[in-house]
Amino acid sequence: MVDATALTGTIRSTRGGLEINGNNVPLTDVAVILLGNKATISGGAMTMLAKYDIILLNCDWRGVPDLVAYPWIDNSRVAARHRYQAELSQPRRKNAWQQIVRSKIEGQENNLTAASLPAAQRLRVIRKSVRSGDPDNREGQAARAYWQVYFGEDSQFQRVPGSADRLNAMLNYGYTIMRGFVIQAISASGLWPTYGIWHRNRSNSFALADDLIEPFRPAVDFIVQNLDTDASLEIPTVKKQLVSVLSMPMNGLGGSTVATSIYELAAQLAYYIENDRDRLEPAVWVPPQDSPRLE
Repeated sequence: MVDATALTGTIRSTRGGLEINGNNVPLTDVAVILLGNKATISGGAMTMLAKYDIILLNCDWRGVPDLVAYPWIDNSRVAARHRYQAELSQPRRKNAWQQIVRSKIEGQENNLTAASLPAAQRLRVIRKSVRSGDPDNREGQAARAYWQVYFGEDSQFQRVPGSADRLNAMLNYGYTIMRGFVIQAISASGLWPTYGIWHRNRSNSFALADDLIEPFRPAVDFIVQNLDTDASLEIPTVKKQLVSVLSMPMNGLGGSTVATSIYELAAQLAYYIENDRDRLEPAVWVPPQDSPRLE
């Protein structure tokens, strides 16, 4: 990732990479670029981003992403997959959403277990009762039980998307960076981000990203929970820690990283909507063992 939110000057294209304030950055090493109010980017650089399938996130004055640009792809199966997405049957939508919700709750449960919080047992019961399509909103029930205790039973924390308080701001930032990777994975798999599995708001151009990100949110939660108590987005190293979650192993032991698991889920979905898979099997987040607090 390239973070240009604190830079002044122009990002230009160069052979095989970008030139940022005189420094060359090879595009083969970049997946997402954060662009801030103090930086500009040339049209040639934008073309290079499209060529290398790189997501661009524009950030506001706080450094929080507020706009995403992603490349079109040349894939002969794209039109067919878009059609399959639009025609995906309701039973298969519901089954896919059930698996996504179960994976998300299990990741939250694993976070609580790692923090030695007894509420993990409550989430385990909720997870096992998730039905096809989650008509009972077990996802919401699990979220309430989870957020009540994850940052401490006396913290009085309330998860409010878009809120600017310290903890919510860090969660929002981490989720937004992760959402950029999900959008990139969706594009790379020849899927259309507007056609969601469960999120269907007509004003949401990335409804599918909001579906597929769910199993990976607990990874961001873990990073925030393990930061110092005075951590905030005002500290540059905190942003780096939030971005680093994408390179962490998804299962806590090794193997596929969070970023790789995101791509794997998007690829699974592409085969699922074409009836080449019977069900989705999203990866489940497992925190690394004996993790020290992050500075």
